[in-house]
Amino acid sequence: MTSVNAFPERQAISVSQLNQLVKDLIDGCDLLSQIAVRGEISNLVIHRSGHVYFSLKDEGSLIRAVMFRSMAARLKFMPKNGMKVVVYCSVSAYVKEGQYQLYVTAIEPDGIGSLYLAFEQLKASLAKEGLFDAARKKPIPKIPSKIGLITSPTGAAVRDMIRILGRRFPFAEVFLYPALVQGIEAPKSLQEGIRFFDAQSSVDVIIIGRGGGSAEDLFAFNDEGLAREIAACHIPIISAVGHETDFTICDFVADLRAATPSAAAELAVPETMHLLSQFENVIDKMQSLYAQRIDRLRHRLEALMNSRVLTDADALYENKRMRLLRLEETLTHSIERTLLSKQSELKQKAALLDGISPLKTLARGYALPTDSGGRLLRNAEQVEVGDTVYLRLYEGSLTLKVFEKSETKREEV
Repeated sequence: MTSVNAFPERQAISVSQLNQLVKDLIDGCDLLSQIAVRGEISNLVIHRSGHVYFSLKDEGSLIRAVMFRSMAARLKFMPKNGMKVVVYCSVSAYVKEGQYQLYVTAIEPDGIGSLYLAFEQLKASLAKEGLFDAARKKPIPKIPSKIGLITSPTGAAVRDMIRILGRRFPFAEVFLYPALVQGIEAPKSLQEGIRFFDAQSSVDVIIIGRGGGSAEDLFAFNDEGLAREIAACHIPIISAVGHETDFTICDFVADLRAATPSAAAELAVPETMHLLSQFENVIDKMQSLYAQRIDRLRHRLEALMNSRVLTDADALYENKRMRLLRLEETLTHSIERTLLSKQSELKQKAALLDGISPLKTLARGYALPTDSGGRLLRNAEQVEVGDTVYLRLYEGSLTLKVFEKSETKREEV
């Protein structure tokens, strides 16, 4: 065992000095200044500051790694724990803790491109939100009069679209919004084009796209902000990005996807000759229908002209005259039945009145006495000696003078 005294000529250094010495040694190694390391992400922490902290491990070892905000902002996909990646980094030591770690500048998925992974992640997220649902897609107008193009003003794609639109349907007006279709500023430029047409409602349909290119060239059309702008637009949008085999997020969220810009122009407008042929077919059909209707009306008119109502004027009133006679007979019979009923009812009531009539009582020998004022006399107290009394008999009447009266109380029964 070597003792401390074995190195008497060397001066002891501090821990900080030791860690700094190790850092200088690592930093001085060109191999470690720019290196790619393969491993699996674990202990991932995305700090609110934007810095990304994680560990990179394999079956036998683990090393810490950090990716600062400026580099993390360039990531095209979201790192996750368990993801196998290749990190491009430099190796250095952190003097304060005496640990060496990776300072990451870029991350690529191991075995799959970062652009493709970013595409798949965003595609899955937007599909879950329902942005690709067929139910929310707007129909493309069959005969648009105004068409908006959002694309590069200098590419071959715009020339092809204008040429095809003019050939197929020259009656439509074409409006071009010159936009960037490649690079960092392209998504913003494309969104501004959509907002321009949507705010003015100046066109019936929008075609957005560009010609073919690499995945990196077309990646502007995989932007999340652009996808949401397309979904929110009130005007139907046709996506036409790249070649037939190219698919972007823009294609999935648009109301209609065209394989190429040229195909988009063909889908946007009808072909004039075909449209004229359709119009001719419609005209022929309408003429046929009108001819059939005229024939039916002519036959009906002839039938009416030959009807008895028009050939024999009296026939027009025969049915009504007969109906009037029937009504008259019915009314007469009804009146007769009503009169007979009322006569019978009157006889019954007359017999009833006759039964209770005072004349019946008078006929049995009774008289009806009244004073000079016509007041009925019921007892002797109502008259005085010398008064005149009138007697109503069954037949005739008498005028009497009172010479004597007697008052007899009526016995109670």
